Amino acid sequence: MSKSKWGTEEKSKWLKQAVFEKDYKKDVLDRIFALPETLRMEKYGQLSYDPERYPIYGILSADWSAELPTALITAGVHGYETGGIYSALEFLESMAQDYAGKFNLAVVPCVSPWGYETNNRWNPYTVDPNRSFANGEAEESTLLKKFVTNIPGEILIHIDLHETTDRDKTVFRPALAARDGVECDNDTIPQGFYLVADDERPELDFQKAIIKAVEAVTPIAPEDEEGKILGKPAKDHGVIYYPMQELGLSGMLTNAPYHTTTEIYPDGDWMTRQACIDGQLAVIKSGLDYVI
Repeated sequence: MSKSKWGTEEKSKWLKQAVFEKDYKKDVLDRIFALPETLRMEKYGQLSYDPERYPIYGILSADWSAELPTALITAGVHGYETGGIYSALEFLESMAQDYAGKFNLAVVPCVSPWGYETNNRWNPYTVDPNRSFANGEAEESTLLKKFVTNIPGEILIHIDLHETTDRDKTVFRPALAARDGVECDNDTIPQGFYLVADDERPELDFQKAIIKAVEAVTPIAPEDEEGKILGKPAKDHGVIYYPMQELGLSGMLTNAPYHTTTEIYPDGDWMTRQACIDGQLAVIKSGLDYVI
């Protein structure tokens, strides 16, 4: 028996259940405003449902050079995947200077601040920003796409920081199934780190170099009995491919020859918040070093 999709009433009921658990200004904006002068802040938009609370910033190298390639790092497309957000901020604070004269840096630490504050995958309209880069349904995605389009020069590498959490299975998959009136997908949550490459430009050697670096920090997700991770065939240890354009994922933001989307598992007994951050920092460092 088919189920009914959510209408306005169901979406409104879902929104009223949102609980504000974190503080975007304190946790993200205050750290952005304290960054050194070697980086400059660019406010590229504000979310219309609460513009004063949710300005969004990109951070750029202050000494931008037309002679250098650009490295784009995005995080918090899904706001509840906090490890990527904290990792992007820590990279800006402690590692960005190591790449001066090698890359122009463009970093967006938190694409979806409402999702960050309320521990949500969706925006307030039950829209997934990381399925909306093609159709423009999510304001968060549209603003980021415009920002990236206006970045001057060649974007050589794009790293998008994500997590796959137990909450995906216990909260968000059931909500997605209810919203769309379908049966719930019960795929298991990968117990470790993995990468998602674009099936049109996978650059497998690049992905393998990152996996090797991350493996020293956190376990890599094993394949299941069918040789799959999250229902997709593993192309190598800890690597799967997705059709970025078809699904409207952030990987379609650029034509960068080097692109990867990280997925780290934060809920294992072996994991700590800092270990999640360290794993994501290993991705950034190894990815940039590989391209260099």
